[in-house]
Amino acid sequence: MKIVFHALLGSLVPLVLLAVGLHYFSPTALAAVRPALTPTAPPVPDTLDLETAVKYAVEHSFTIQQARERIREQEGLIVAVRAQALPTLSLDGSYTRNDPGLGGGTPPTYQNWSIALDVRQTLYAGGAITSALDAQRYARESALLDLRSTINQALLGVRTKFYAVLFSREQIKVQEQSVDLLQEQLRNAQNRRAAGTVSDFEVLRAEVELANAQPPLITARNNYRLAIDELRQSLGYDNRTPDNLKKTPEFTGTLDVTPATYELQSALDAARLHRPELQRLAKVEQARGAAIRNAQAGYRPEVALVGGLEYKKAFGSNSFGDSAHGWTLGVQSSWAIFDGHLTDGRVAQARSQLAQARLARDEQTLAVEVEVRRALSSLQEAAELVAAASQVVRQAEEALRLATVRNLAGTATQLDVLSTQVALTQARNNQLSANYRHAVALATLRTSLGEADAYASGN
Repeated sequence: MKIVFHALLGSLVPLVLLAVGLHYFSPTALAAVRPALTPTAPPVPDTLDLETAVKYAVEHSFTIQQARERIREQEGLIVAVRAQALPTLSLDGSYTRNDPGLGGGTPPTYQNWSIALDVRQTLYAGGAITSALDAQRYARESALLDLRSTINQALLGVRTKFYAVLFSREQIKVQEQSVDLLQEQLRNAQNRRAAGTVSDFEVLRAEVELANAQPPLITARNNYRLAIDELRQSLGYDNRTPDNLKKTPEFTGTLDVTPATYELQSALDAARLHRPELQRLAKVEQARGAAIRNAQAGYRPEVALVGGLEYKKAFGSNSFGDSAHGWTLGVQSSWAIFDGHLTDGRVAQARSQLAQARLARDEQTLAVEVEVRRALSSLQEAAELVAAASQVVRQAEEALRLATVRNLAGTATQLDVLSTQVALTQARNNQLSANYRHAVALATLRTSLGEADAYASGN
C-alpha cells in the first residue's frame, strides 16, 4: 500500500510543483510581491542645494513610496486576474476506515480511499476574463499616472519648502543688518551725548529701537529652524541619530527671479494635454467600460475543459493492490438562464460607474483650468510685486543715507534716521517676500501645466 501511494505521489507532486512554480515565480508575480526596500538615510550633508533635495525626495519621500506601492498592488491584482485564464491543478486525497458497529462494515467493505489529480482549463467565459484583464491593465496605467501626479505634487512641496528655507535665511540677514545699523545709531548717539550735542533722550530712543529690533530677529531665526524641519519632512529624511539631529546643512541657492511669460490659451491647452490627473481619469473611464463588458459576461455561458488522473479503492476489495486507476477527460458548461436579474443589476451598476467616471473627468478638467488661471494670476502679481519692491529698496537705501548725513550735519533729527531705517528694513523684507512668492508661483504654474520637475525629469 505504501509503495503504491508513494509512487503515485512521486509522479503527481512534480507536476503540481511545476504548475505552481510557473505561476507564482513568474517575473510579473515576483515583481508584484517583492518587498519595498527602504534605504537608510545618509548623514546630514555639509551643503544642500535644490537639485540634491529634489533628487533625494524622488527616492525617499514617503508619499512617493506609497504611490509606488499602489503600482505593485495593481501588479498583484493583474496576476490574480490572469490566473483565471490559466489551467488549475488540484490534488485531492482521502482515506476512511469504518467501525463494524456502524453496520455494513464487515469485510471486504470496511475501508475506502482515493487520490485524484484534477485539471481545469476555462475555454470560454463570455468575455469575463479578457475584460477583467483589460480593466486591471487600465487600473495599473492609472496607478502609474497617479505616481506621476504624486511625484509632481511632492516635488512642488519640496521646492516650496526649500524656497521657504532660503526666504527665512535671508530674513535673518535683513534683521541682522537692521540690528547692526541700530547699534551704529546707538553708538553715534552715545558719542554725541558725550560731546554734549544731544540729550539722554536721544540715547534712550536709540536703545529702545535697538531693543525693539531683537524680537523680529529672534522670530526670523525660529522661522528658519521650522522651515528646515518642514523641508526634512517633505524630503522623507529619517536619520535621527544624535549627530544628525544637531547638524544643519548650509543651504546653497538664492531667491533669484526668473522672468517667465505664459499665454492663457496655450497654458490651458498644455494642462489638458499633460496633466497626469486628467490622463489617469481617462484610464479610469476605460476601466469602467471594461467593467461593463465583464458584467455582461453573466448573460453568456461558461465552458471549461476538465480532466484528471484518479487512483481509488476497487469495488468489493480492501486490497490496495486491487485499486482502480485511470484518467478522465471532458467538457463542462454552465449557463445561467435566469439569475434573478443579478446580471442586470451588475450591468446597471457598471454603467453608472462609467457615467460617474466621465463626470469626474469633466469636473477635474474644470478644476485644472481654474488652477491654471489662478497660477497665472499669482505669477503676474508676484512679478509686479518684484518690480515694485526692487525700486522701493533703492529709494529706502538712499533715504537712509541722506537722513544719516543730515543728522550728522544737524539738519535732521534722530527720529528721521530711525524712521528711514525702519522703512528700509520693511522694504528689504517686502523684496524678499516678492522674490519668494515669484519662485513659488512659477513652480506652481509649471506643476499645474503638468510639467515634470527639471531635476527629476529622468525619473
